[in-house]
Amino acid sequence: MATTPVSLTADTGQDRPAGRQAKKEATQELILDTAERLFAENGIYSVSNRQIAEAAGQGNTAVVGYHFGSRTDLIRAIVRRFHQGIEPARESVLSDIRGSTQIRDWLSCQVLPITRRFDELGSPTWFARFGAQLISDPDLRDIMMQEAWTDSPSLQESLDGLLKTLPYLPPQVQPERQDCALFLIIEMCAQRERALANGTPLIRSTWAEMATGLIDILVGIWTAPVTPA
Repeated sequence: MATTPVSLTADTGQDRPAGRQAKKEATQELILDTAERLFAENGIYSVSNRQIAEAAGQGNTAVVGYHFGSRTDLIRAIVRRFHQGIEPARESVLSDIRGSTQIRDWLSCQVLPITRRFDELGSPTWFARFGAQLISDPDLRDIMMQEAWTDSPSLQESLDGLLKTLPYLPPQVQPERQDCALFLIIEMCAQRERALANGTPLIRSTWAEMATGLIDILVGIWTAPVTPA
């Protein structure tokens, strides 16, 4: 009677570590997706690790802590994942505008990678509503600033390029307008994301159109007159 050939590597276990790693990464992605959604919909402080685990279909309710440690580490991982996803796009925009003396070019570098990422992800998305909570919370704001701003060489370069187009802007005014611009970008994205999720009317019909309007507003913020002290 014919026998079925047996692979010589079938029982060696050589592929088991890779399989375990893939399973671990898939579980982590599922947890991040679930946490981001629940935080956006219900509020960061209203969602427990147990709720995240249950919503992710995990039998072990301690799975969130096992994979991510503290709540702060989980939040940081969500922010890092999103901004690592837009970093290549920002690098691409930078390569096209280096040396530009146009303020709009540098603001486009800050806005377009974000709005294009939301457009690519499709609706629904949750990160903008989640991010709006972070930027408004004194205890969580530093996480957003560290992951999205301080640790992003491309974003730093875009700010440096922007400030070179505004040599007359007093140094003490620069961080004030930077904070205002960052807050506006996040809040406007959150507003649109919320409208898409709820099916309510949109101010602009597409993310691209929304980005154009947002950049117009940011140009106004950065170039607004400064009242003498």
